[in-house]
Amino acid sequence: MDDNQLLRYSRHILLDEIGIEGQEKLLAAHALVIGAGGLGSPAAYYLASAGIGKITLVDNDTVDLTNLQRQILHTTERVGQPKAESGKQTLARINPEVEVCALNERVEGERLSELVRQATVVLDCSDNFATRHAVNRACVAHKVPLVSGAAIRFDGQVSVYDTRHEDAPCYACLFPPEQQFEEVLCSTMGVFAPLVGIIGAMQAAEALKLVAEVGESLAGRLLLLDARHMEWTSIKIARTPACPVCGNTANPA
Repeated sequence: MDDNQLLRYSRHILLDEIGIEGQEKLLAAHALVIGAGGLGSPAAYYLASAGIGKITLVDNDTVDLTNLQRQILHTTERVGQPKAESGKQTLARINPEVEVCALNERVEGERLSELVRQATVVLDCSDNFATRHAVNRACVAHKVPLVSGAAIRFDGQVSVYDTRHEDAPCYACLFPPEQQFEEVLCSTMGVFAPLVGIIGAMQAAEALKLVAEVGESLAGRLLLLDARHMEWTSIKIARTPACPVCGNTANPA
């Protein structure tokens, strides 16, 4: 690190758990953020400010006026612009040292697999089960830790799925892909603006901890937030032996 970096990241370096070594791990890391909306906005903000060396921001949507109530990467002047490009502009202003790759596309299949393979950590900030399951499968296949968040109305959840550890569950252990879950969208159900900030910031925190190897991650635990009463519930989750993605019967990637 040069003198400017030592100054910029001094408050991290002062932490015994991070220090210079941990900050250097952050600077060398590559975070893949799927979604530049409500969750991806605060998550990417903190990843960039904390000094993650490279951020790949993926979103195939454009900025809409209705997004601005909660999607803090974007501004009124950027309505109509691709969210990934808008996010890149914002992150460059926060920390010009961070390399930001903006992908204005819906990634899936081999393209998604290759992006996950190149990442140090993946943050799923999407809003639908199909994407969440696809990202999970790729993370399991390449043994890349996944930080997953979700938020709707006043309810949020966050967890880590890190199948680098043999006893850790994956997303499909909790939400089996063959099971039908009702898709709920902010456009029809609404969402409390600060809720996505809370969950997205926690996703960033878990990602930074994983990269810097600090503390204990949320792997094996699901945190649920009821923002009406600001109450947290922690639920233990275990790997499912019969899981079609990470279990004993799963097909090798």
